[in-house]
Amino acid sequence: MLLKGKAVVISGAASPRGIGRSTAKLMAEHGARVAILDLDEGQARDAAASLGGDHIGLACNVADLAACKTAAAQVTEIFGKVDVLCNNAGITQPVKTLEISPGDWDRILDVNLRGVLYLSQAFIPHMRQNGGSIICMSSVSAQRGGGIFGGPHYSAAKAGVLGLAKAMAREFGPDRIRVNCVTPGLIQTDITGGKLTEAMRADIIKGIPLSRLGDARDVAGAYLFLASDLASYITGAVIDVNGGMLIHG
Repeated sequence: MLLKGKAVVISGAASPRGIGRSTAKLMAEHGARVAILDLDEGQARDAAASLGGDHIGLACNVADLAACKTAAAQVTEIFGKVDVLCNNAGITQPVKTLEISPGDWDRILDVNLRGVLYLSQAFIPHMRQNGGSIICMSSVSAQRGGGIFGGPHYSAAKAGVLGLAKAMAREFGPDRIRVNCVTPGLIQTDITGGKLTEAMRADIIKGIPLSRLGDARDVAGAYLFLASDLASYITGAVIDVNGGMLIHG
């Protein structure tokens, strides 16, 4: 039980086959009380109910600072504290540079980067007294410059997450708040479902030393480690979960 007695908040965790839902399930199995945040309150509540126990689901638009602060106040009132924040919410769009409209840019950056800032701004004041762990979802796309299902604006947003997380790790280390990133490769989720042909799958796997695509639970395991006291002396780190798709110094 790596998270017994811990209060955990996970954004974007309502999707049935998503990384957030898998993370919520795994952390609940390890003793955490979980608050699931999602745009759709009904789906967030259903996701929380599927975990059993006294977990909660709340509506939250991560690109709205006021909504993030409201969610933080609600979670703190119900749980009494916040130990772990997983900045997991994200969206993607497979377009090329010359196809990105101003609206596309704003939408992708708002959720993937602005959302990390706003949720962190909302929850950190509730974490400073006792310390805790913040885990931010980036992507291999930020490291290699582009992904299979994400355009350049997605890569830019996820690269921004890396810089933001490292800066927060320096700033809030004295408060015993650790901040780390996870950079998944191609993970089989609702986002990739139906978009990956067998030919594409076979071609992608050729470039992965572990010879398989990732599953949501693979990423959830990295989240669990960084949330737990096993990672108590780790901050400002980037954990690759890509099967070796990108091996770098």
